[in-house]
Amino acid sequence: MPNYNDPTKKTRAPWYYLLLLILAGEAVFILPFVLPRVFRPTVLDVFEMSNLDYNLGVAVYGIIAMVSYPFGGPLADKFAPRKLIAVALWLTALGGLWYARYPSLDTLKILYGYWGFTTIFLFWAPMIKATRVWGGDTSQGKAFGFLDGGRGLTGALFGLLGVFIFSAFLSDGIQEAALAQRQEAFTYVIYISAIIISVIGVLVWLFMKSGIDETKILVDRITIKELRQVLKLPSVWLLMVIILCSYVGYKITDIISQYANEVMLYDQVKSAQVGTFLQFLRPITGVLVGLLVDRFRITFWLLLSLLFCVIGGILFASGIIAPATTSLFFMSVVIVAIGVYAARALYFGVMRVGKIPLTLTGTAVGLISLIGYTPDIFAGPAYGYFLDTYPGELGHQYVFWMLSAFALIGGIASLVYHRKYGRSELS
Repeated sequence: MPNYNDPTKKTRAPWYYLLLLILAGEAVFILPFVLPRVFRPTVLDVFEMSNLDYNLGVAVYGIIAMVSYPFGGPLADKFAPRKLIAVALWLTALGGLWYARYPSLDTLKILYGYWGFTTIFLFWAPMIKATRVWGGDTSQGKAFGFLDGGRGLTGALFGLLGVFIFSAFLSDGIQEAALAQRQEAFTYVIYISAIIISVIGVLVWLFMKSGIDETKILVDRITIKELRQVLKLPSVWLLMVIILCSYVGYKITDIISQYANEVMLYDQVKSAQVGTFLQFLRPITGVLVGLLVDRFRITFWLLLSLLFCVIGGILFASGIIAPATTSLFFMSVVIVAIGVYAARALYFGVMRVGKIPLTLTGTAVGLISLIGYTPDIFAGPAYGYFLDTYPGELGHQYVFWMLSAFALIGGIASLVYHRKYGRSELS
């Protein structure tokens, strides 16, 4: 088994390498996920679809992603991350032209399948591997915390920009605007986002160079022997469970703005502002995690983050939040956000202590993600079913009970990971 430590730990990639990685890391998901999360009620209106129908379209993304993870992972161990990431950004932005035409459900499924290829096969494993390279042997928490925090800030800024553009192009108030006006305004949001994504791709191609001898982190080819070595690691199997459960929580944050609209009775602009507020909690959480966890046991912080998810989910599911309890609503949003975003910032950061070789990071990420990101297939249709079958607060309660149950299972797996590998963090 190759050494799981970073063979290039004495050479740190420059700061702008991580900055470009952060920009790319969120920009590639703006069109398929960030805009629908921030503008949830608006998207359902302009596409003229129910929760279930739209999420059935998104589910195709998950199916293509599942195929892409195990094949895209080895690709990241063979080719330089910079080139794969730039191409992924350009192709994803191209899909925005299609999205802006407000396609039918069948065409939307094809588009999300296309995005599943561009964002996962070409992008996902190279991003994780590049982050691990930047973090070296001693700063994995900082690297992944800053990555996810920075991605959150990028998403929040895109959200703010989107809300500004959307509001600016509505000649009437949001309540009075006709469907055609809302479609036109949201089209501008899509086009401007696609242009920015393309520009980031150019910057990545030109400037995201680590200064590290890439032969030390790449392999000529991945054989069955390497796959077996990776699959023999208990940390790989535990991370499959931890990421699956954490990612269910992340997918459920998609409905926070819809919760604000349907339960707290906010209008579409105010509910989009709640979604943007949620996005700003992500960079705050990621940066704090990045600054703190390398001084303590990163595995313990992962366990704690899932506990927050359980508590936050129960608060929403209990039914005690109502339009008159604004403070409780925002407190619950903060608790869920801390849990979900801290888990996202940490679960790949524990790969080093789990003795996963750096040179096989892409392969390991592909195999872990094959199971860990299955919520891309089932989470959307599941909560779409609850929200459509049980309109109003009851449907939201069922969704958040779902969050608490998965977070509890993930917490148990993270406890096992902590007990098995936590001691090695102090050596």
